[in-house]
Amino acid sequence: MAATRVIELRTEIPGPRAREILERERRAVASPLIVHAPIVASEARGATITDVDGNTFVDFVGGVGVANVGHNHPRVVEAIAEQAERFLHTDFTVVAYEGYITLAERLGALVPIAGETRGAFFSAGAEAVENAVKLARLYTGRHGVVAFDGAFHGRTLLALTMTSRTHPYKKGLGPFAPEVYRAPYPNGYRGPDAESALASLERMFTTHVSADHIAAIVFEPQQGEGGFVPAPPEFVRGLRRICDEHGIVLVADEVQTGFGRTGRMFAMEHFDVEADLLVVAKSIAGGLPLSGVIGRASIMDDPHPGAIGGTFIGNPVALAAACAVLDVFDEEGLVARAGAVGDTIRARLLDWQRRWSQIGDVRGMGAMLAIELVRDPGSKTPAPELVEAVIEAALQRGLILLKAGVYGNCIRVLCPLTIADAELDDGLSAWEEALVAVLGT
Repeated sequence: MAATRVIELRTEIPGPRAREILERERRAVASPLIVHAPIVASEARGATITDVDGNTFVDFVGGVGVANVGHNHPRVVEAIAEQAERFLHTDFTVVAYEGYITLAERLGALVPIAGETRGAFFSAGAEAVENAVKLARLYTGRHGVVAFDGAFHGRTLLALTMTSRTHPYKKGLGPFAPEVYRAPYPNGYRGPDAESALASLERMFTTHVSADHIAAIVFEPQQGEGGFVPAPPEFVRGLRRICDEHGIVLVADEVQTGFGRTGRMFAMEHFDVEADLLVVAKSIAGGLPLSGVIGRASIMDDPHPGAIGGTFIGNPVALAAACAVLDVFDEEGLVARAGAVGDTIRARLLDWQRRWSQIGDVRGMGAMLAIELVRDPGSKTPAPELVEAVIEAALQRGLILLKAGVYGNCIRVLCPLTIADAELDDGLSAWEEALVAVLGT
């Protein structure tokens, strides 16, 4: 018996209703806000999105890594409704609420940081990154921050300064925040290797800025927007050594890698290395805006009262959703599921790499995987035009994909970890058909 198809396409893509709404969008919404997939959502469940024309797509984007527990998980929706019935907002620093404390306790017990921890919550990943830097600066009495080539830490002023990619994020903007220094990040496909990257970082302390001026080194255990580039274990160990030698705070930006995405609850668990501060966001609250910094109590408690804060520092509805997300992880074994999903996807990606020479690299940890497309394997010349063509061809076949990489030549996978086997197979089949359409047989 043939497997039941999950993807269902009833109209051309985009359909007539979507075209009508997107025409309104062009007249009403600021044009820099690009809609990458020309469809309009009507509802989403699990790993699928149904548009206003009745077309059902498999979603390999997950709201850019936000839907690790799937779209509209019933447990999360129930928690949101229950909290919304009680109250929506007080500002935690005016009138406290228990959910904030409960989530800080639960995440403090989960993050791979030994000893006492503290938590602080915010709204967006960029806000949490900036507060992690504030905490590091206040703790050390220093001002400098080291970030890396290929990094993405957000779009607010300091976070955007730390972000590496110029177009489209930084083009035409500035002046940027001072005291941000950039070092090479190791890349197993394009270089440098971990030893060279660490040597460059240490040389920076002689040629650019003294190590005793650096408050924090901020890095992604696996880069997200930079092209899903995983950090080699020896590089992470080297960062820890350098921070210990010079009294620098090591900040792991786990906005995209956290909550099971890499086959561990947090990606730092792959390295047997502890960060001092860990930044979380995206999938923390199942689709509601929430972010946080979880870190060593000695660092988190050091600043003066009122040094961090904000009106929406951990909305109670989002906090309730986040606690439900942790329940779902426990009850459904989603960390283990991420490993299984990743194994299935990786096997297909590697098979495609053997089939098509334009797939220069397959990389990533757990279910956080990507392919890098090049014009030929010898020159490794980036092929962003192929990426655009494959993503469009996949959408026409019912699969939502998104690009990544400093050259825009990677296609990444951020599907919900709750994805069913039939949904995963349907999505991978649509992707393969798109590759055939663009790259040939």
